[in-house]
Amino acid sequence: MTVSSRFLRLGVNIDHVATIRNARGGRFPDPVRAAHLAVSAGADGITAHLREDRRHISDDDIARLTREIDKPLNLEMAATQEMLDIALAHLPHACCIVPEKREERTTEGGLDILREERRLAAYVAPLRDAGCRVSIFIAPDRAQIEAAVRIKAPVIELHTGAYCDHHAQGHMAERDAELVRLAEMAAFAHSLGLEVHAGHGLTYDTVTPIARLPEVAELNIGHFLIGEAIFTGLTAAIAEMRRLMDEARL
Repeated sequence: MTVSSRFLRLGVNIDHVATIRNARGGRFPDPVRAAHLAVSAGADGITAHLREDRRHISDDDIARLTREIDKPLNLEMAATQEMLDIALAHLPHACCIVPEKREERTTEGGLDILREERRLAAYVAPLRDAGCRVSIFIAPDRAQIEAAVRIKAPVIELHTGAYCDHHAQGHMAERDAELVRLAEMAAFAHSLGLEVHAGHGLTYDTVTPIARLPEVAELNIGHFLIGEAIFTGLTAAIAEMRRLMDEARL
């Protein structure tokens, strides 16, 4: 039986505020200030990806976010010993394990749990034992979802990138097929007792069908909101996304 929540949480990813800062160096624009603005605009949490090469978010950003933000911090991280040590030192509310390649522009696809199930199970355990809500970023795939259960990750985040890409390219039949896949896998994951999140590439034009999936408890959105903020301001951009999500749930 599907049980849904009326309220859908919004996690705002602030990585690309740091990308702009790092393009020139210095302290501005400050991603922690962006996090404060995001919370005031209706974000329920803040997401930040501390990459191995530190191309955007820095170690100091994570330390400041942990100290200064009174909403949950979702630390996106590769499954490396360095990131495990950082997460255990700061103990963010949540840790989302993602695949990471140095040459990629952004996270490409979901984590392949099946390929390294034993290692990931051992990786998740200390985070879970420390009280972090561990999520695994995966494609909407039945075998990967079943593997997430086996490694005892309580949360999955479904990769919505293919759905968004098809929409942007005008491939509407493929987009609709991917939406069906996301809906079916969200329901399947929920039936196994997993909390279901979703994200990657979502915009004003694509968020509503995903927000309507009753099993999805949280969306994580970043790049589009930071880009839209250039034209409308961050507060207005987030408030509009929050409005569309709330309308979809009603």
